[in-house]
Amino acid sequence: MPDDLKALPEGGRIHETPLAGALSERYLAYAMSTIMARSLPDVRDGLKPVHRRLLWAMQQLRLDPAGGFKKCARVVGDVIGKYHPHGDASVYEALVRLAQDFAARYPLVEGQGNFGNIDGDNAAAMRYTEAKLTEVAKALLEGIDEDAVDFRPTYDGEEQEPVVLPAAFPNLLANGANGIAVGMATSIPPHNAGECCAAALELIRNPEVTTAGLLAHMPGPDFPTGGIMVEPADSVLNAYETGRGGFRLRARWEKEALKNGTWHVVVTEIPYQVQKSRLIEQIAELLEAKKLPLLADVRDESTDKVRLVLEPKSRTVDPAVLMESLFRATPLESRISLNMNVLDADRTPRVMGLKEVLRSWLDHRQVVLVRRSKHRLAAIERRLEILDGYLIVYLNLDEVIRIVREEDHPKEVLMRTFGLTDNQAEAILNMRLRALRKLEEMEIRKEHTRLTKELKGLQKLLSSEKAQWDRIADEIEAARQKFGSGALGDRRTVQKEAVAVVFDESHFVEKEPITVILSEKGWLRAQKGHLEDPSGLRFKEGDSLALLLHAETTDRIGLLASNGRAYTIKADAIPRGRGDGQPVRLMVELGNEDDVLSAFVWREGMKFLLASASGRGFVAKSEDLLAEKRTGKQVLVVDAPDTLAAAVPAQGDTVAVVGENRKLLVFPLEQVPELARGRGVALQGYRDGGLSDVKVFDARREGLTWQLGDRTRTETALAPWRGNRGGAGKMPPTGFPKSNRFDG
Repeated sequence: MPDDLKALPEGGRIHETPLAGALSERYLAYAMSTIMARSLPDVRDGLKPVHRRLLWAMQQLRLDPAGGFKKCARVVGDVIGKYHPHGDASVYEALVRLAQDFAARYPLVEGQGNFGNIDGDNAAAMRYTEAKLTEVAKALLEGIDEDAVDFRPTYDGEEQEPVVLPAAFPNLLANGANGIAVGMATSIPPHNAGECCAAALELIRNPEVTTAGLLAHMPGPDFPTGGIMVEPADSVLNAYETGRGGFRLRARWEKEALKNGTWHVVVTEIPYQVQKSRLIEQIAELLEAKKLPLLADVRDESTDKVRLVLEPKSRTVDPAVLMESLFRATPLESRISLNMNVLDADRTPRVMGLKEVLRSWLDHRQVVLVRRSKHRLAAIERRLEILDGYLIVYLNLDEVIRIVREEDHPKEVLMRTFGLTDNQAEAILNMRLRALRKLEEMEIRKEHTRLTKELKGLQKLLSSEKAQWDRIADEIEAARQKFGSGALGDRRTVQKEAVAVVFDESHFVEKEPITVILSEKGWLRAQKGHLEDPSGLRFKEGDSLALLLHAETTDRIGLLASNGRAYTIKADAIPRGRGDGQPVRLMVELGNEDDVLSAFVWREGMKFLLASASGRGFVAKSEDLLAEKRTGKQVLVVDAPDTLAAAVPAQGDTVAVVGENRKLLVFPLEQVPELARGRGVALQGYRDGGLSDVKVFDARREGLTWQLGDRTRTETALAPWRGNRGGAGKMPPTGFPKSNRFDG
């Protein structure tokens, strides 16, 4: 290395590093920081660092449940200044969420002021709102001053903060958690604290209990906004066993009878994390788009309680069917995911099942119990040491007074004379004269007896694991009684099996009658309603009506073109109004010389006889004519100059074919094969020319009909023209149109 570079300080040197290695190393560090210090909760207390720091800062500010409130700005300032060097907006958002009773099943913060609402409105600025801890938060912090958990230096090294809280409350399951890290996420719904405690007690009694056994005590989530969970039991069991899954949650509703047999539906609870105002907007948008045909109107009559009124279009509508349509189309039914991805006791992120989560919390409670017991034991031993010294004073009061009055170094003399420890001698010298009363001696003896008894109890507790679990069970039972009963502890979410509602899916699509109009020059349009008289229709100059179809907006319109291709257009995509419409070739891909020969309303099970100009053809099913792409589908294979000449419904038992040579042939339809694609078979033979027209009819019922001006002619005696497919045929009956077409 050159001497000038050697002289540079470390910060001025350049180290060559591969870009890929440098990026991966730095991104990995960022990812781990996001996972461990921001997004994933700790399995022991169920908190992310920002929530833990908020509670700790409020504890330091003495914002106890029985005390007064302090401005949220003061709390946020302490948090970001001492423990959490991030933006104040994000910290205040976390604080607000801890106080919202519709977001947290058991709020950890009691708020005073505007903390937002279920409509999605934001909280007031932190300079206006106030907060203090709740009893639940107090339970999470219980024992934190008794060496129950480890502490670590804060980011600047000036303060200490807890690594985890003692957590005498099952916060991870009771309040749930949500977070997105780098490459992983967590989603834990809230549960009933009383049920969580009951499941934990069962795990203490029977460590080999199965997940199904735990679910007998804790059947599933319990959301702060209530609702009805309709997830099957086997799916719930699998989700809690694996730690991954989800739950279907529906709004709670009831039918409310009105006058004259009318009624409406009232929604009193909406799914968790659904904003009421946005929900109403979505329903209104679907109503405007005519995608909720059974619903007439929605209105919000909520006060401090949710009340959404849904008006049906008709009183004959089944309320269950109406709600089923809303569940399918709106967030009135939501899916709540379960992904119990948490940091374990070793700060390692992993997905846990229900049993493992409860086991981790119980193990943490055992560690807390042992540490608190040892801390208390040490404090008792120190106090007993002092009390023993005091008792020596009372037994040798005159000598102690003499030593204190006459000796130059009374502390050393006391220690030497009575065998006292340094702490005992120091405590004796610090005694006040009033403590030398006989009454005080009696109080000291009582305290000594009481502490000695407590000391033996703690020593017994620390020496017996069974005694420890008995104590933990007592603590959990106390938490169950406190938080699992009353208005706060009553289960809010009802669990039911989803009732199958039978209905036709087509009933939930808005249908409107329309008339599809195709002009001779290939312009397509639609008008509202079923038009019976086309005489009032107007077309471009030189254009006229080619086809008129009665359809509905939910139908599909099939087109057959002279190129032998089939196309399908959705009826609601056809331009509507009083204009000329749109050229068909802009909606489907047609060649310059190709024309639409036939159009029909697509129905399942229909059949069509397709015939080319050369006289070949076959029967095709409507399913084979379905083609949603713009390019369509080749059905009848033709080579230039041959084209598709006719496409008629195959409704009947007999085929009539007339050629350009004015020869008519009648033969059974069964002689024509059904194909999905091909050239077909010969329908009629010609020396010159080709096919002019073809028709399928029922010979036994109606005979062969044709249009002659305004009159309709019928021929039933068809024996002279009957033959087999491919024959030449004979001249048609007298009065047959000169155009050689059955429609005149």
